[in-house]
Amino acid sequence: MDETYLSKSLFIRGLQCHKSLYLHKHHPELKDEIPPSREALFQSGSEVGIMAQRLFPGGLNIPYDPDNYERQVELTREAIEKGITTLYEASFQFDNVFVKVDILHKGKDGWALYEVKSSTSMKDVYIPDAAVQYYVVKGSGLPVSKVFLVHINNQYIREGDIEVDKLFTINDVTLEVRQIQDAIEGELDTQKTMLRGDIPRIDIGLYCRNPYDCDFIGHCWEHIPEGSVFSIKGSRALPFTLYNRGIIRLKDVPIHMLSANQRLQVEATLEKKIVISKKSIQDFLDSLWYPLYFLDFETFSTPIPLFDGTRPYQQIPYQYSLHILESEDSKLKHHEYLAPPGVDPRKELAVKLLSEIPDDACVIAYVAGFEKGILKNLAECFPEFEAKIERIIENMADLALPFQKRYLYHWRFNGSYSLKAVLPALIPSLTYDNMEIRNGDMAMQAYTKMQVSHDQAEIGRIRKALLEYCRLDTLAMVRIVENLKEVIE
Repeated sequence: MDETYLSKSLFIRGLQCHKSLYLHKHHPELKDEIPPSREALFQSGSEVGIMAQRLFPGGLNIPYDPDNYERQVELTREAIEKGITTLYEASFQFDNVFVKVDILHKGKDGWALYEVKSSTSMKDVYIPDAAVQYYVVKGSGLPVSKVFLVHINNQYIREGDIEVDKLFTINDVTLEVRQIQDAIEGELDTQKTMLRGDIPRIDIGLYCRNPYDCDFIGHCWEHIPEGSVFSIKGSRALPFTLYNRGIIRLKDVPIHMLSANQRLQVEATLEKKIVISKKSIQDFLDSLWYPLYFLDFETFSTPIPLFDGTRPYQQIPYQYSLHILESEDSKLKHHEYLAPPGVDPRKELAVKLLSEIPDDACVIAYVAGFEKGILKNLAECFPEFEAKIERIIENMADLALPFQKRYLYHWRFNGSYSLKAVLPALIPSLTYDNMEIRNGDMAMQAYTKMQVSHDQAEIGRIRKALLEYCRLDTLAMVRIVENLKEVIE
């Protein structure tokens, strides 16, 4: 296979950045390690594609073989010649480009292509994605009457078996696809010419992460030092505006180009200082009352809803941690819940949680909008708990507020107010660094793995790691409140 051979995914990569395509072809060893979160995304997309096949049941699947593209094309041709009218992963080759079509279906108007996406809306990049498939399929000799993009309908609520026609939204993009055929052909020629030459001289830009995270960022960004303009929060475009003017280090940034929060971040970083508004912190602490209940949920979401009454990508709570201080001098207590594998955890979790939080408690969460959203969903699902849940929501305080509002800003926050930024700066001894699970994504992946495992030892190890992680989240909140009290004293 020569160096200019392309596939649909390679074409989309090149559309985002020619240098990324060149490196993929000529220097794949420079790629970043694939994070588990991206692997989970691939798996989720595969499951959505299989579910979408039920829109046209009974079709023939053309299996993927990375070592034999020609055989996949041959199997597709044979199936069409036999009169099969629905194929999954149908394979075509034209103009040195290979594509696999998610669903190829022949209806009363002729052959139609269906490109399936696991997102909940149309995106600009999906049009050239479908258009290059149309270019190859049509060029290979199969007449195509229609092109459709299929994505998840996030308004669908599952009740009983999945209603596949309601789970998906189907968009006719035939006109848009046909209108850019000349551009597709031109871009393919440009990419092939580029691949025959030297590495493109393309600098870093917004396209490194848009529309997809590139897997050569580690290589292409290695010249960017720590403490660069790319640490400035609050704008994706500003760091590149500065970079393109030759400004890379924070010390060289013109202050007039920064917002108030960005200026605070830059000045605090350069001077290694901590900015404190004692009155604002005191006002926040005065808004709290005992008993204090520190709450954190862990959740998972799936594009295909697993349980009745849930929507695609709805956050389903499977775990919580609850640290409790009855009074200022009381001993710290702790409650927790982690659902067993293979069950809808919501009702059991809700019953246990509501039995542990009294009506008069001040419930503290970090970025409390998330916990409030989970509680509201539980109230909608279980109306018998609505009054109790509403009281909890009314009594919630957001511990992120003092840091979001910059009542306390530490130069080590690096412009962020997330718990993972605040905790190590204020309380270095309390760390996630040596834990098996260190963030929410890892927790979700671990819980997913626990669902499918049949190894009791592995299930036990994952449970222990999940409980330790969620427990630290709420313990961190307890220690941060203590820290804020020390600051004003």
